[in-house]
Amino acid sequence: MKLNRGCKSLLGAALIALFVLCPGRHAQSEETGDANLSPKDMIVRAWEAWGAKNYERTFYWTDKCIGEYSEEAKKEQASLSDFPPTDIMDQYETLNAVGTSFFIQGEAYLSQGKIGEAKKAFSMAIKDYSFAQNWDPRGWYWSVKEKSEATIEKSEKKPDVADEKRPKPAPGFKKKPSTTITLYDPGKEAIVDYKKYGYFKNVGTDKYAYVTKDQEGLSQAAGEAIYPNTSSVNWDLNYKKVKDEGRLEGSHWDFVNTDDLEANFYKWSGAPEPQGVRMFYTGLSLEKSGLLEHAIKAYYSIVIHFPKSVGWTYFRTPWYISQVAIDRIDFLLRTHPELKMELTGARIKVENGFDDILANDRLVVNPGELRKIDFLYRVKSIVKNSILKGYIAKKGRVVKQIGDGKVDLVKYENNHWQLRVEGKPYIIKGVAYSPSKIGQSPDEGTLEDWMQADYNKNGKIDGPYDTWVDKNLNNTQDSDEKAVGDFQLLKEMGCNTIRLYHHASNKELLKELYRRYGIMVIMGDLLGAYTVGSGAGWYEGTDYANPEHRKNMLESVKKMVEEFKDEPYVLFWMLGNENNYGVANNAKRNPKAYYEFVNEAAIMIKSMDRDHPVGICNGDLTFLDICSSLAPNVDIYGSNVYRGKYGFGTSFWENAKDIWGKPVVITEYGCPAYMEGKSEEIAQEAQAEYLKNAWQDIVYNSAGSSGTGNSIGGMLFEWVDEWWKAYESSVHDSKRNWSGPFPDGWNYEEWLGVCSQGDGKSSPFLRQLRKTYFTYKEMWNK
Repeated sequence: MKLNRGCKSLLGAALIALFVLCPGRHAQSEETGDANLSPKDMIVRAWEAWGAKNYERTFYWTDKCIGEYSEEAKKEQASLSDFPPTDIMDQYETLNAVGTSFFIQGEAYLSQGKIGEAKKAFSMAIKDYSFAQNWDPRGWYWSVKEKSEATIEKSEKKPDVADEKRPKPAPGFKKKPSTTITLYDPGKEAIVDYKKYGYFKNVGTDKYAYVTKDQEGLSQAAGEAIYPNTSSVNWDLNYKKVKDEGRLEGSHWDFVNTDDLEANFYKWSGAPEPQGVRMFYTGLSLEKSGLLEHAIKAYYSIVIHFPKSVGWTYFRTPWYISQVAIDRIDFLLRTHPELKMELTGARIKVENGFDDILANDRLVVNPGELRKIDFLYRVKSIVKNSILKGYIAKKGRVVKQIGDGKVDLVKYENNHWQLRVEGKPYIIKGVAYSPSKIGQSPDEGTLEDWMQADYNKNGKIDGPYDTWVDKNLNNTQDSDEKAVGDFQLLKEMGCNTIRLYHHASNKELLKELYRRYGIMVIMGDLLGAYTVGSGAGWYEGTDYANPEHRKNMLESVKKMVEEFKDEPYVLFWMLGNENNYGVANNAKRNPKAYYEFVNEAAIMIKSMDRDHPVGICNGDLTFLDICSSLAPNVDIYGSNVYRGKYGFGTSFWENAKDIWGKPVVITEYGCPAYMEGKSEEIAQEAQAEYLKNAWQDIVYNSAGSSGTGNSIGGMLFEWVDEWWKAYESSVHDSKRNWSGPFPDGWNYEEWLGVCSQGDGKSSPFLRQLRKTYFTYKEMWNK
């Protein structure tokens, strides 16, 4: 499948060389000699040398790899007709290493200003090793050929802002695409009455099944392309027309995010995929076309017929399609009350579903009931919800309290949770704030501390106080565009919290943030993520069973708490940043050791500070069950979640409520303001819609609302675009990073900001406010 569970955001100046071939064993120390080194070992050493700007050693290792393994690499290249899938990538280690060797040499030449030599090296990677790929510790593979081509292009001409804003040609179809689907057979029933055509067995167990007795009647009720009516498309005259026009040529995976919804619908109605997958993408095309009732029928057919369908995300994690189908139905019915439908009781529980192993999964299925409701019922629901809000607000209704200091967490009789500051309800309207100057990068060790930066030498910190809004988008500070500062912009937006990933260097600045702008801080320690605080080397990675690493990390946490525990702006402590994904650490391989250590750190914090809760930042829900079991002293489950424009899904909140049982904060959620082949205006609209729905989902599941009641807020990722994410830190790169549920199906890591830095020439001072800023300003100031 082409959906994701999480985003790999790398933060911290400890990252010197982020490019590695694959996570795994550490290269031998050079003292042991060069014998018996694998191609992977050589590339690790080459990247280390390149990161240290030791070009002599860089070329030593790349030349050695090329000399010893180029012939074998060419054989692996010849055996391929396309890029191999990630699950068998280890079989092509030699190809990947040799191709990457030429790429590293090209980068080394560029760093020395030797453009001609760089082009020759890149050209070798392109010509002879076009299927070579390199593993990025941010969590994806990238094509050495594509990256080489892009780097050659950039070395010849650095794009200006006009180039970036100009829409790129989209991969089109032979005829004009149609954004409207006209159904040949909409079916006889808007809501299929499945009890008429069969019966349910073992509802609420892992032995669930729906048995069809009248397949012909069910097909007629369901309508075109909805299981079991998978043949009526062949009688659709539009289908024949679209096919004859050549609009159905290509892989069905190319028909997910195109504008030709008609072609998408017909292509997926007969796609060679399991029925659950086919139904999901059929439903998606119907939904995008506005045929919501028919889309809901497609999604609900998955729940009825194929509740145990499982696909795979871009990162090779399981994707439980029926859970997502229920989430989509819930979202559509919540946001379109005019449909007058209700889905009750539907739940797919995946026991043991918080790891990547399908063999131990047990899916307990209850398809629930989809039914019509009248207008009066809807009004009663709204009134009931309003009463509920007043009901839980009474202090006497608190049944549990975590913490007795300035910041606490309370649970009400209806099992809803709320964060409070000095006894008053506090929902986190947060932003991840770490502005960076164009041209600086942690990859090269040049990223400076934004809390100290004063490039105009006026005695004020640049980002917080000296940024100005480029209102007419001309990349020039006009006379009416005075410095306003990010802190003021954040306040006007309605932000009440920023997240700091690892400690802070300017306490006075944060005091001013709180006193003058009313913004609090989630204070974080990366807890060995990206090796920060553990003392481990990058390729060795933090080992949570290593006594020395544990000691170093506890000292880091202790230092943070001692330094900041009495500061008025601290909201709570946050441990880690999606460490469970295993980037430069072994939490993914040894989750038991990791979560036991997290609990140890939480106990230490609470022995030092009673005023603030302790949270953990995980990637999505991976290892949620182990975390809940082994880290009971953690109060708040934080999750970096990137699940799509529908928010996070009922299944996310319900799983967190069932397993964790305590409050949840979304520690990262975001969307790029870039779409390939689309105008900047369209991309900004898509970003704003995506992020608006995410916030509404956070609120819907907060205390007093109709959802699960375990949400205490979220952290929007991020404030301003960071140009170093795709490595050339002076170029606003629009290369795809990884596939996921984003507007055009891809994440563009350098475009996640609420603000852009324009053409970069006035960095770090210029801010161009995107539509998301104004959308959030309206929502957060209500």
